[in-house]
Amino acid sequence: MKSLLIVAAALLALGGCGANGTRVHLAAPTKARVFHPLTRGQLAPGSDPAVLPGPVLIADRSNNRLLIVNPKGQIIWQFPRPGDLRAGQSFRVPDDAFFSPDGKQIIATQEDNFVISVLNTASRRIVYRYGKPGVPGSGPNRLWNPDDAMLLPGGWIFTADIKNCRLLLIKIGEHRPRRIYGTTTQNCYHSPPRHWGSPNGAFPMRNGHFLVTEINGDWVDELTLAGTVIRSWHPPGFSYPSDSNEIRPGLYLSVDYTSPGGLETFDRNGRLHWRYQPRPGDPPLNHPSLATPLPNGDILLNDDDNDRVIVIDPHTNRIVWQYGHTGQPGRAPGYLNDPDGVDLAPPHSLLIEQRTTIGHP
Repeated sequence: MKSLLIVAAALLALGGCGANGTRVHLAAPTKARVFHPLTRGQLAPGSDPAVLPGPVLIADRSNNRLLIVNPKGQIIWQFPRPGDLRAGQSFRVPDDAFFSPDGKQIIATQEDNFVISVLNTASRRIVYRYGKPGVPGSGPNRLWNPDDAMLLPGGWIFTADIKNCRLLLIKIGEHRPRRIYGTTTQNCYHSPPRHWGSPNGAFPMRNGHFLVTEINGDWVDELTLAGTVIRSWHPPGFSYPSDSNEIRPGLYLSVDYTSPGGLETFDRNGRLHWRYQPRPGDPPLNHPSLATPLPNGDILLNDDDNDRVIVIDPHTNRIVWQYGHTGQPGRAPGYLNDPDGVDLAPPHSLLIEQRTTIGHP
């Protein structure tokens, strides 16, 4: 909660107000709704449900759907189901999805459809969209490959906009950004805060800042909401860093979106602390795009082109939980097709999880 309170204070300092002029405020996070299983459990052999603290939200990109899967591998929520989309609406290629702090909403970034959608989990409706589906651009209500949008306190969205080389702060209900971080251009290079090298993620840190990942040049940057860059450094040895985020102050986690893909932890000096090494018989990672730490010290990640979501024990390099059949895309229960994003249900979601006690190599 401390980091969210800092973010809320920063938004107030930027002049954040509600639609009626009232100041934004932060409600305490609550647990996500309880959903009944829709399918039987479908996990890979050897999976241990006890390693997860709760359900997992999966952006099942090439199946054009979002799933919530419980630790037993049962689907307990899915979007869209018949009747969820209004006339004329579509929901294509969701590549990332995250819960709001109260668990009542989900924000989905549809990178290759150039739109961000906010869903109400109870009504199963899209309640807000920024961008026009299928139409890239850089003006008001336009995006060009948005990535990893986050729902912040008070109804704000913070997102990377990759091919526009910028970050955006958007107020839900509006259709032009309140703030643009960087210069809107098609020439992406590392010179923050004025220029960004194809930013593909901006994740909250415990101090209220954001950890920005730049593809071009293999950079991560610590950015304040006021637009100040505190420091920049490299995830060591990566060629396509993706979605770097904080494990605890001074220790960070990132994946390398390549084949074979990488997974590592590193410090603010760019010094490697740990790198995943597949055990004999385990296939290498194939274009993983997001990894996030679990409260027990394990790591949850989506292994996109291997069509699976897995949990790795970093002390043993062992896969201790898996949903999806490795290298076998599908839509039936137990199958995924290019899963491109994960989050844990509140109170363990990436945005609100307190991680001060996580142990890690």
